[in-house]
Amino acid sequence: MLRLASLRKTYDSGRSSYIALDGVDLAINTGEFFCLLGPSGCGKSTLLNILAGFEPPSAGAVTAHDEAVTGAGRERVMFFQDAGAALFPWLSVEENVRFGLRVRKVPRQERDAIIDKYLRMVGLDRHREKFPSQLSGGMRQRLQIARALAVEPQVLLMDEPFGALDALTRRNMHAVLLDIWQRTRKTVVFVTHDIAEAILLADRIGVMSAGPRATITRVLNVDFPRPRDLTHPGVARLFHAIETLLAPDIARCEQLDHVARE
Repeated sequence: MLRLASLRKTYDSGRSSYIALDGVDLAINTGEFFCLLGPSGCGKSTLLNILAGFEPPSAGAVTAHDEAVTGAGRERVMFFQDAGAALFPWLSVEENVRFGLRVRKVPRQERDAIIDKYLRMVGLDRHREKFPSQLSGGMRQRLQIARALAVEPQVLLMDEPFGALDALTRRNMHAVLLDIWQRTRKTVVFVTHDIAEAILLADRIGVMSAGPRATITRVLNVDFPRPRDLTHPGVARLFHAIETLLAPDIARCEQLDHVARE
């Protein structure tokens, strides 16, 4: 489905340049739930923006179904942490979902059935007349998911979508997202810096190093059946292994932050 080959991303600012990503090689399979995991500021969001077509790579290749990604495409939908900013506050829940269908010129007679299907799927069918400001954070994220699924994308690109939610709502959203993924089998690329979140959700986890010149250092299979229990001995061992992998980069990031503050 998605392939990155020798990917590099450089940001130039006059006299200096910053190499954010360097030598990223990755293949993500159709229907896979793939998590990008790494310390804050390592370039996970940059990599996701490149997959979305929002930013071009400086070198290397990005392909989807063997075709070069040269810009944003409706087959790839991006999700953000702040769902409220992504939704139209002046439109109701139902009309937020309808908007994308109108843009894509879905026949009028088909729209209501599609809206009903996805609002039921995310559990918002009884809230269709509400506005985003009347929804909780988790409900706004569910609305963002329903609106995206309604236009039938192939890939969901999710940039720490649950990072601003409280712990209980976040766990509930994990269950909601996994249920939707298992029913639709969309390809999901999910960015997080939370090891537990990655283990609970992913088929595979790509572990990223800290920048500059961040890359994917390991890709780990998560072979445990869902739903997963973090107290399971095998899951706990995987958590510890990932924590050990990330520890040097996290320490380096903290050291650089300390130097910058001084």
